[in-house]
Amino acid sequence: MKTKDFDYVLPEELIAQTPLEKRDSSRLMLLDKESGEIQHSVFSQLPDYLQPGDCLVMNDSRVLPARLFGRRATGGAVEVLLLQDKGDNVWECLTRPGRKTPVGTKLYFGDGDELTAEVVEAVEDGNKRIRFRYSGIFLEVLERLGRMPLPPYIKAELQDSERYQTVYARHPGSAAAPTAGLHFTPELLETLRNKGVELHYVTLHVGLGTFRPVKEEEITDHAMHAEYCIIKEETAAALNRARQEGRRIVCVGTTSCRTLEAVADERGNLRAFSDWVNIFIYPGYHFKCVDALITNFHLPESTLIMLVSALAGREHVLNAYRIAVEQRYRFFSFGDAMFIH
Repeated sequence: MKTKDFDYVLPEELIAQTPLEKRDSSRLMLLDKESGEIQHSVFSQLPDYLQPGDCLVMNDSRVLPARLFGRRATGGAVEVLLLQDKGDNVWECLTRPGRKTPVGTKLYFGDGDELTAEVVEAVEDGNKRIRFRYSGIFLEVLERLGRMPLPPYIKAELQDSERYQTVYARHPGSAAAPTAGLHFTPELLETLRNKGVELHYVTLHVGLGTFRPVKEEEITDHAMHAEYCIIKEETAAALNRARQEGRRIVCVGTTSCRTLEAVADERGNLRAFSDWVNIFIYPGYHFKCVDALITNFHLPESTLIMLVSALAGREHVLNAYRIAVEQRYRFFSFGDAMFIH
């Protein structure tokens, strides 16, 4: 299967640059994965499309304020984006300008010696491993000095950094938000609970690889990026019980979907898990435990549009995207949502 098979034409003005004033006022496209039938709604009406006993699975990872702006020992400016915690105060990072941050480069952030660093290794894709030195708790230092790492297609400044966090974000570690969850409000979650929808949480720390287009001509030649995920024992047990009783597993976002499908055995049973996964889901994949998916509209030729095409069929998905463009839906991280059922 060719990467170009997942391309589509998107006018640039449909890329949402800012979040809507109210999270759940975004539009919601409903796509029947069997028939391809499409309906149009708004996200606040989601409870109308879920049933008592459905299990809604959400990713509670929290985005790190992972963009650091500092200076090199020479005085030149530097930008560092934290990607993965490698332990012992070492992080894999993107640096800009990359060619001016060779191994041995000393970096300084904030006033004085509040946060200093040294490039200790160059790795593939031009990334660097950097060892940080600081006083106190690293996450607290990041909260003071770091900025939110918005995707490159968002040019506008974000006025409130919490709008790039889900209302249920708990565990810091992501380089990007699990954006399908941005539409939920505490009130909407309470409405779902009252209807009898079970709310469950997994953790997958989103890496920037999720935004990268597939560059290989054949999608099977693409090397999927790895991400760290966690499923707690009680969550696995509850979802296994739901499946045995014939109730739906509805994932919020491709990250939750990847987590469950990476951990499930061939019969769809889940277990407690905490490790790296690099599952690549594309058409032809047999879903083991996920029945439905709430997701945003994804970049052309990305692994994410391939995943939703695996669930609903490439033709159905591309037709839905064509209609979304015609109907002026908002695309990508701050855009509108789709419920594939």
